[in-house]
Amino acid sequence: MRIDIWSDVVCPWCSIGKRRLERALADFPHRDQVEVVYHSFLLDPTAPTGSTGPTETAQQMLARKYGLTAEQAAEKQAMVTSLAAEEGMEWRRPHESPHVGTVDAHRLLHLALAAGGPAQQAALKNALLLAYFDEARNVADHAVLREVAVGVGLDAARVDEVLAGEEYAADVTADIAQARAYGANGVPFFVVDQKYGVSGAQPAAFFSELLERAWAEAQPVLETVPGAPDAEACGPDGCAI
Repeated sequence: MRIDIWSDVVCPWCSIGKRRLERALADFPHRDQVEVVYHSFLLDPTAPTGSTGPTETAQQMLARKYGLTAEQAAEKQAMVTSLAAEEGMEWRRPHESPHVGTVDAHRLLHLALAAGGPAQQAALKNALLLAYFDEARNVADHAVLREVAVGVGLDAARVDEVLAGEEYAADVTADIAQARAYGANGVPFFVVDQKYGVSGAQPAAFFSELLERAWAEAQPVLETVPGAPDAEACGPDGCAI
């Protein structure tokens, strides 16, 4: 079974939804046969990138965008941070996380998938989320991205090559187009076995039920129905004719 996840590395609900899915997978008896692949989504394509640097924190952006006071924005962020803590994620400095663009981070996630498969991509995804929410690092800065990517085992020369150009930019664009085609206007967005689309950071129990349902439909159990009791058949020792 395959699970495709559209998300952004600066999206708190993406991180929480990811952790809830992981909790469901931990209890899923067929978890070793489940492949998880991450896809790109840009929460704010206009956010400043590494070349320009951040101009405000994510909390300040939240206040500006939704017309909140600084205190109201802080309260909303504290609420999400508390929910993350319930999932075992201690975000120490989310109020300092910068409001930045993530296209280069997503290009590296595509590199990780191509170079090391879903396992290495997942490792980079985890490292980027940690860098942003726990360490308040600028995940648009190429020096930060290089350090994080090389830290999970990506080849430094390839990382530099990708960051220096536009490699995998088309893949990022294609991911976003696919999300729109699915009707996803926000993230996280999960697609299970190309059959079920789920939006939002759903509870772990919901994911558990969905995994069981998708698995049962992908691996149907043969039902033996009774027939005439005297119907002839050949057995392991041959046919008694």
